[in-house]
Amino acid sequence: MARKTANDDLLAPVTLAVGQEELLLDRAVREVVVAARAADADTDVRELMPEQLQPGTLAELTSPSLFAERKVVVVRNAHDLSADTIKDVTAYLGAPAEEITLVLLHAGGAKGKKLLDAARKAGAREVACPKMTKPADRLAFVRSEFRATGRSATPEACQALVDAIGSDLRELASAVSQLVADVEGTIDEAVVGRYYTGRAEASSFTVADRAVEGRTAEALEALRWSLSTGVAPVMITSALAQGVRAIGKLSSARGGRPADLARELGMPPWKIDRVRQQMRGWTPDGVAAALQAVAEADAGVKGGGDDPGYALEKAVVTVARAARSRGRG
Repeated sequence: MARKTANDDLLAPVTLAVGQEELLLDRAVREVVVAARAADADTDVRELMPEQLQPGTLAELTSPSLFAERKVVVVRNAHDLSADTIKDVTAYLGAPAEEITLVLLHAGGAKGKKLLDAARKAGAREVACPKMTKPADRLAFVRSEFRATGRSATPEACQALVDAIGSDLRELASAVSQLVADVEGTIDEAVVGRYYTGRAEASSFTVADRAVEGRTAEALEALRWSLSTGVAPVMITSALAQGVRAIGKLSSARGGRPADLARELGMPPWKIDRVRQQMRGWTPDGVAAALQAVAEADAGVKGGGDDPGYALEKAVVTVARAARSRGRG
């Protein structure tokens, strides 16, 4: 979910969208365009890549028109602009034209930082569009999508959707829209399961759940299905690592109510209950062996081995065996 600065005027002379999450960047642009066209249906929208914005181009685009038309000028990948063009843009920021909104999309890193600093100094409206690399971020995104529609979804439903769809924010947003359009009342885990069973079974988190529960055959079946449907191997090792770490954290925690443990371990209460069920059969040695196997698989899928599929199968089998380690010795 994009975060905005206090200057929330969509028709501010300059909007700076900072980050690498494409969906959020596109939404930042769309919000400005919609507002501009609400003010003037004939608003002219120009989208430019760095190679299209040469020295002098911005002056041409922002020069006064005989018809005094409103314009939105969108510059994508502004961090890649040439030094001479950055001088042009920086000069424009000091005296922006009326009836024109300039939207700069910037990755936010060190590259092109001079332009980023200049836009902020000029008081640009800023929209943060960070890449959502953590599952918790994607879960928060799904919750915010449901809230934005005025609909209610249970925490389990939100998690199930993230587990089923994965890391693609566009697909997550589309899934929320579909559920909201098709389902009345509160959206729960059962509803998500009906709509996205195939995706859920193919997801990296389903592979991890089956493995940490010691269900070797089902875990391997889910793994092969995941790989055949294009799930990235690195997503699967990440899910396996999260699953095993959650068991390790909970098994070493003091007993208590799910709400107390949730605060201590940084997990939602409903997940505490799920991990408690999954951790039966695990031992500290089993957790250590499983984490080692997942680390080796992660190295394998990132170029350290010739066959990512084999590396993942080996890790899944090791994790599933570790899940049944208690009572075997």
